[in-house]
Amino acid sequence: MKLGANDFINKPWNNEHLLQSVNTLLQLQQKKPRHQTRQQLDNQYDFKNIIGEDPHLLGILETIGRVAATGAAVLITGESGTGKELIAEAIHHNSLRKNKTFVKVNLGGISTSLFESEMFGHTRGAFTDARTDRVGRFEMASKGTIFLDEIGDLDATSQVKLLRVLQDRTYEVLGSSRTKMVDVRVICATNKNLAEMVGKGSFREDLLYRINLITIHLPALRERAKDIPLLVNYLINNLKEIYNRPDLSVSAAAIKWLQQLPLPGNIRQLKNLVERTVLISSKDNLDIEDFTSQLELSPQKKGSQQLPEVGTLTLDEIEVLMIKRSLEFHKNKISKAAASLGLTRSSLYRRLDKYHIPYDETTD
Repeated sequence: MKLGANDFINKPWNNEHLLQSVNTLLQLQQKKPRHQTRQQLDNQYDFKNIIGEDPHLLGILETIGRVAATGAAVLITGESGTGKELIAEAIHHNSLRKNKTFVKVNLGGISTSLFESEMFGHTRGAFTDARTDRVGRFEMASKGTIFLDEIGDLDATSQVKLLRVLQDRTYEVLGSSRTKMVDVRVICATNKNLAEMVGKGSFREDLLYRINLITIHLPALRERAKDIPLLVNYLINNLKEIYNRPDLSVSAAAIKWLQQLPLPGNIRQLKNLVERTVLISSKDNLDIEDFTSQLELSPQKKGSQQLPEVGTLTLDEIEVLMIKRSLEFHKNKISKAAASLGLTRSSLYRRLDKYHIPYDETTD
């Protein structure tokens, strides 16, 4: 027990569930091979909707490939907009249940009073407005996969009701005393820290154990900025067809500029920015200024600017980085770069000489 536990079994147990848990853990504890390339992964699995070649992402895709066929409960964590739903779909499409239903449920949008009806269904007359029978989400997902998004928003009462179906694989339709069995793979997602919530008493510890046999944490887009050019090209290729603009493209300078944005909304924000720029601009070749005008219209969270971790950069290194970014953004226009940095031209020239930063005076 001191070494920790990956799962636990309730008595009386279900033999099939017990064997599945043991088999899953045995498979996951096998020695991992060296990381496969994206091409190797694509040859083996169906990841067509997931864009990127970042080593961290490739490690996640390897894990998905190995876990998909096991039937283990998966918890996907990460900031909003990192693609948790795409990962859940990839797990389903690479599982033995891929030909069955994939049901998505946003738990943050279901009130406590409607939770049982929404998740387990109800019979006619079960409550005032129940004029017909209703099939619940778990029954819809029978033999397939149910994706429970925003599970961190679930209130305490609903957590208890969800725990029962995950623990015993049984539930009762609202208004009926008949117990039904459920055979479904459960994948959950959240942008909250459930371990902290358990410590504060706002999330049940036993429910957390039930949903996180395997935990997959998705990195923020700023942590895999090298994937941004791939994502931008993917989005542009889709928008070419959607808006019938076959000559659409993005300049190399604009792509490099997009890589330097903090993008707190992650892939969702990048998609919104690119699509809005395509709609507003009449140009086929999009440049930095096209994106800049639309970025200013994007909602920004207060304090969303990302600073480097303490100890990773000195003040001089940060100053050099900001000067280089400003020069690149303003295309070596010294006056504009100095103004954006809050410096005079002479002050900026002194820093350029101090840090030996090359610049082209003829463009100013």
